[in-house]
Amino acid sequence: MPEGDAVYRTARRLREALDGRALTRSDFRVPRHATADLTGRTVLETTSYGKHLLTRVEGGLTIHTHLRMDGRWVVMPEGRRMPGGDLVRLVLANAEWQAVGVRLGMVDLLRTEREDTVIGHLGPDLLGPGWDQAEAVRRLREHQDTTIGEALLDQRNLAGIGTIYRAETLFLRGVSPWRPVGGIDDLDGLVSLARRLLEANKHHASTVTTGDRRRGYETWVYGRAGRPCRRCGSRIRRGEMGSRPQERLILWCDHCQRD
Repeated sequence: MPEGDAVYRTARRLREALDGRALTRSDFRVPRHATADLTGRTVLETTSYGKHLLTRVEGGLTIHTHLRMDGRWVVMPEGRRMPGGDLVRLVLANAEWQAVGVRLGMVDLLRTEREDTVIGHLGPDLLGPGWDQAEAVRRLREHQDTTIGEALLDQRNLAGIGTIYRAETLFLRGVSPWRPVGGIDDLDGLVSLARRLLEANKHHASTVTTGDRRRGYETWVYGRAGRPCRRCGSRIRRGEMGSRPQERLILWCDHCQRD
Protein backbone atom coordinates (compact mmCIF):
# COMPACT_ATOMS: atom_id res chain seq x y z
CA MET A 1 0.00 0.00 0.00
CA PRO A 2 1.45 3.41 -0.94
CA GLU A 3 2.83 5.61 1.81
CA GLY A 4 1.46 9.06 2.57
CA ASP A 5 4.27 10.77 0.64
CA ALA A 6 3.45 8.78 -2.52
CA VAL A 7 -0.22 9.73 -2.24
CA TYR A 8 0.83 13.35 -1.70
CA ARG A 9 2.81 13.22 -4.96
CA THR A 10 -0.15 11.62 -6.76
CA ALA A 11 -2.38 14.47 -5.61
CA ARG A 12 0.14 16.94 -6.97
CA ARG A 13 0.15 15.23 -10.40
CA LEU A 14 -3.64 15.24 -10.51
CA ARG A 15 -3.72 18.86 -9.40
CA GLU A 16 -1.37 19.91 -12.19
CA ALA A 17 -3.43 18.09 -14.83
CA LEU A 18 -6.99 18.72 -13.64
CA ASP A 19 -7.36 21.72 -11.35
CA GLY A 20 -8.93 24.79 -12.93
CA ARG A 21 -9.97 22.93 -16.09
CA ALA A 22 -13.44 21.84 -17.21
CA LEU A 23 -13.98 18.12 -17.62
CA THR A 24 -14.68 17.02 -21.18
CA ARG A 25 -15.20 13.42 -20.06
CA SER A 26 -15.80 11.45 -16.90
CA ASP A 27 -16.13 7.69 -16.88
CA PHE A 28 -16.91 5.95 -13.59
CA ARG A 29 -16.39 2.23 -14.11
CA VAL A 30 -17.81 1.16 -10.76
CA PRO A 31 -21.43 -0.03 -10.47
CA ARG A 32 -22.55 2.50 -7.88
CA HIS A 33 -21.60 5.53 -10.00
CA ALA A 34 -21.74 4.06 -13.51
CA THR A 35 -24.33 6.63 -14.64
CA ALA A 36 -22.59 9.68 -13.16
CA ASP A 37 -21.49 12.31 -15.70
CA LEU A 38 -19.40 15.30 -14.63
CA THR A 39 -18.80 16.62 -18.15
CA GLY A 40 -18.64 20.42 -18.21
CA ARG A 41 -17.86 20.81 -14.52
CA THR A 42 -14.60 22.48 -13.51
CA VAL A 43 -12.23 20.69 -11.17
CA LEU A 44 -11.68 23.07 -8.29
CA GLU A 45 -9.06 21.35 -6.17
CA THR A 46 -7.27 18.06 -5.71
CA THR A 47 -5.75 17.22 -2.36
CA SER A 48 -4.63 14.29 -0.26
CA TYR A 49 -5.44 13.32 3.31
CA GLY A 50 -3.24 10.54 4.57
CA LYS A 51 -3.65 7.84 1.93
CA HIS A 52 -6.92 9.23 0.56
CA LEU A 53 -7.37 11.46 -2.50
CA LEU A 54 -10.08 14.10 -2.80
CA THR A 55 -10.89 15.79 -6.11
CA ARG A 56 -13.41 18.58 -5.58
CA VAL A 57 -15.57 19.50 -8.55
CA GLU A 58 -17.85 22.42 -9.37
CA GLY A 59 -21.34 21.93 -8.03
CA GLY A 60 -20.35 20.82 -4.54
CA LEU A 61 -19.17 17.33 -5.46
CA THR A 62 -16.08 15.40 -4.37
CA ILE A 63 -14.50 12.38 -6.03
CA HIS A 64 -12.89 10.27 -3.32
CA THR A 65 -10.35 7.61 -4.30
CA HIS A 66 -7.99 5.32 -2.43
CA LEU A 67 -5.17 3.33 -4.04
CA ARG A 68 -5.19 0.40 -1.58
CA MET A 69 -2.45 -2.11 -2.43
CA ASP A 70 -2.25 -2.01 -6.23
CA GLY A 71 -4.00 1.16 -7.36
CA ARG A 72 -2.44 4.07 -9.21
CA TRP A 73 -3.34 7.17 -11.17
CA VAL A 74 -1.80 7.56 -14.63
CA VAL A 75 -1.77 11.07 -16.11
CA MET A 76 -1.28 11.26 -19.88
CA PRO A 77 -2.12 13.60 -22.77
CA GLU A 78 -5.77 13.48 -23.82
CA GLY A 79 -6.29 11.11 -26.71
CA ARG A 80 -3.45 8.75 -25.84
CA ARG A 81 -4.46 5.10 -25.61
CA MET A 82 -5.39 4.04 -22.08
CA PRO A 83 -4.73 0.71 -20.32
CA GLY A 84 -7.19 -1.91 -21.47
CA GLY A 85 -9.40 -4.50 -19.81
CA ASP A 86 -11.19 -4.05 -16.53
CA LEU A 87 -8.21 -2.47 -14.76
CA VAL A 88 -9.47 1.08 -15.24
CA ARG A 89 -11.93 2.19 -12.58
CA LEU A 90 -12.22 5.91 -13.35
CA VAL A 91 -11.28 8.36 -16.11
CA LEU A 92 -11.27 12.15 -15.73
CA ALA A 93 -10.30 14.13 -18.84
CA ASN A 94 -10.11 17.70 -20.08
CA ALA A 95 -8.97 19.24 -23.37
CA GLU A 96 -5.29 18.64 -22.53
CA TRP A 97 -4.98 15.74 -20.09
CA GLN A 98 -6.62 12.54 -19.01
CA ALA A 99 -6.20 11.03 -15.56
CA VAL A 100 -6.76 7.27 -15.54
CA GLY A 101 -7.40 5.50 -12.24
CA VAL A 102 -6.11 1.93 -12.48
CA ARG A 103 -7.05 -0.76 -9.94
CA LEU A 104 -8.31 1.87 -7.51
CA GLY A 105 -9.35 0.36 -4.19
CA MET A 106 -12.08 2.92 -3.55
CA VAL A 107 -14.07 5.18 -5.86
CA ASP A 108 -16.78 7.37 -4.35
CA LEU A 109 -18.75 10.38 -5.56
CA LEU A 110 -20.28 12.39 -2.75
CA ARG A 111 -21.29 15.87 -1.69
CA THR A 112 -18.24 17.90 -0.66
CA GLU A 113 -19.99 18.80 2.58
CA ARG A 114 -20.05 15.08 3.43
CA GLU A 115 -16.34 14.33 3.03
CA ASP A 116 -16.24 13.47 6.72
CA THR A 117 -18.08 10.25 5.90
CA VAL A 118 -14.95 8.95 4.15
CA ILE A 119 -12.08 10.66 6.03
CA GLY A 120 -13.65 11.78 9.31
CA HIS A 121 -12.45 8.68 11.14
CA LEU A 122 -8.80 9.39 10.36
CA GLY A 123 -6.23 10.89 12.69
CA PRO A 124 -4.23 14.03 11.85
CA ASP A 125 -2.63 14.01 8.40
CA LEU A 126 1.17 13.93 8.73
CA LEU A 127 1.58 15.96 5.52
CA GLY A 128 -1.49 18.13 5.86
CA PRO A 129 -1.55 21.88 6.53
CA GLY A 130 -3.63 21.22 9.63
CA TRP A 131 -1.18 18.74 11.17
CA ASP A 132 -1.83 18.45 14.90
CA GLN A 133 1.06 16.75 16.66
CA ALA A 134 -0.53 16.88 20.10
CA GLU A 135 -3.71 15.21 18.86
CA ALA A 136 -1.77 12.43 17.10
CA VAL A 137 0.21 11.71 20.27
CA ARG A 138 -2.97 11.80 22.34
CA ARG A 139 -4.62 9.23 20.08
CA LEU A 140 -1.62 6.94 20.26
CA ARG A 141 -1.54 7.16 24.06
CA GLU A 142 -5.11 5.89 24.19
CA HIS A 143 -3.72 2.47 23.18
CA GLN A 144 -1.21 1.81 25.95
CA ASP A 145 -1.21 -1.97 25.52
CA THR A 146 -1.07 -2.01 21.72
CA THR A 147 2.31 -2.59 20.09
CA ILE A 148 3.77 0.59 18.64
CA GLY A 149 4.16 -1.20 15.31
CA GLU A 150 0.41 -1.75 15.06
CA ALA A 151 -0.51 1.65 16.51
CA LEU A 152 1.56 3.57 13.95
CA LEU A 153 -0.14 1.81 11.05
CA ASP A 154 -3.63 2.48 12.43
CA GLN A 155 -4.74 5.45 10.34
CA ARG A 156 -7.24 6.41 13.03
CA ASN A 157 -4.29 7.53 15.16
CA LEU A 158 -2.34 9.43 12.53
CA ALA A 159 -2.78 9.31 8.77
CA GLY A 160 -0.04 8.62 6.26
CA ILE A 161 2.41 6.09 7.73
CA GLY A 162 2.88 2.79 5.93
CA THR A 163 5.24 -0.14 6.33
CA ILE A 164 8.31 1.74 5.06
CA TYR A 165 8.15 4.71 7.42
CA ARG A 166 7.04 2.55 10.31
CA ALA A 167 10.15 0.38 9.96
CA GLU A 168 12.55 3.27 9.43
CA THR A 169 11.13 5.46 12.21
CA LEU A 170 11.27 2.70 14.79
CA PHE A 171 14.81 1.74 13.80
CA LEU A 172 16.09 5.30 14.04
CA ARG A 173 14.48 5.67 17.47
CA GLY A 174 15.87 2.31 18.66
CA VAL A 175 12.37 1.05 19.46
CA SER A 176 11.21 -2.52 18.84
CA PRO A 177 7.95 -2.70 16.86
CA TRP A 178 6.75 -5.14 19.54
CA ARG A 179 7.08 -2.65 22.40
CA PRO A 180 3.69 -1.47 23.76
CA VAL A 181 2.80 2.18 23.30
CA GLY A 182 2.74 2.61 27.08
CA GLY A 183 6.41 1.60 27.24
CA ILE A 184 7.63 4.49 25.09
CA ASP A 185 8.92 7.49 27.02
CA ASP A 186 9.27 10.00 24.18
CA LEU A 187 6.26 9.30 21.99
CA ASP A 188 6.25 12.92 20.88
CA GLY A 189 9.79 12.60 19.51
CA LEU A 190 8.92 9.39 17.68
CA VAL A 191 5.94 11.00 15.94
CA SER A 192 7.96 14.09 15.11
CA LEU A 193 10.61 11.94 13.41
CA ALA A 194 8.00 10.08 11.35
CA ARG A 195 6.67 13.38 10.07
CA ARG A 196 10.14 14.68 9.21
CA LEU A 197 10.84 11.53 7.17
CA LEU A 198 7.64 11.89 5.16
CA GLU A 199 8.27 15.61 4.65
CA ALA A 200 11.79 14.91 3.41
CA ASN A 201 10.51 12.52 0.74
CA LYS A 202 7.21 14.04 -0.39
CA HIS A 203 8.78 15.55 -3.52
CA HIS A 204 10.97 12.56 -4.47
CA ALA A 205 9.39 9.62 -6.25
CA SER A 206 12.43 7.44 -6.87
CA THR A 207 13.82 6.77 -3.38
CA VAL A 208 12.92 6.88 0.26
CA THR A 209 15.77 8.51 2.12
CA THR A 210 16.07 8.02 5.85
CA GLY A 211 19.83 7.70 6.24
CA ASP A 212 22.76 9.90 5.33
CA ARG A 213 23.05 10.33 1.55
CA ARG A 214 26.82 10.78 1.89
CA ARG A 215 27.10 7.16 2.99
CA GLY A 216 25.50 5.99 -0.24
CA TYR A 217 22.27 4.41 0.96
CA GLU A 218 18.65 5.29 1.52
CA THR A 219 17.04 2.92 4.02
CA TRP A 220 18.23 1.31 7.24
CA VAL A 221 16.00 -1.77 7.48
CA TYR A 222 13.20 -1.65 4.91
CA GLY A 223 13.93 -3.91 1.95
CA ARG A 224 16.97 -5.37 3.74
CA ALA A 225 15.60 -8.56 5.34
CA GLY A 226 18.37 -11.07 6.05
CA ARG A 227 21.12 -8.56 5.33
CA PRO A 228 23.52 -7.13 7.93
CA CYS A 229 22.32 -4.18 9.97
CA ARG A 230 24.17 -1.06 8.88
CA ARG A 231 24.84 -0.19 12.52
CA CYS A 232 25.65 -3.43 14.33
CA GLY A 233 26.02 -6.13 11.67
CA SER A 234 23.17 -8.32 13.00
CA ARG A 235 20.76 -9.78 10.49
CA ILE A 236 17.71 -7.65 9.74
CA ARG A 237 14.62 -9.62 10.67
CA ARG A 238 11.37 -9.87 8.75
CA GLY A 239 7.93 -10.73 10.07
CA GLU A 240 4.27 -9.82 10.06
CA MET A 241 2.22 -7.75 12.50
CA GLY A 242 -1.51 -7.46 12.93
CA SER A 243 -4.47 -9.79 12.89
CA ARG A 244 -5.48 -11.63 9.74
CA PRO A 245 -6.36 -10.56 7.15
CA GLN A 246 -4.82 -7.18 8.07
CA GLU A 247 -1.32 -8.40 8.89
CA ARG A 248 1.48 -6.29 7.38
CA LEU A 249 5.19 -6.63 6.77
CA ILE A 250 7.59 -5.49 9.52
CA LEU A 251 11.39 -5.32 9.45
CA TRP A 252 13.66 -4.61 12.40
CA CYS A 253 17.02 -5.25 14.06
CA ASP A 254 16.84 -7.22 17.32
CA HIS A 255 20.10 -5.72 18.56
CA CYS A 256 19.46 -2.03 17.78
CA GLN A 257 15.75 -2.06 18.63
CA ARG A 258 14.88 -3.14 22.14
CA ASP A 259 11.53 -4.24 23.58
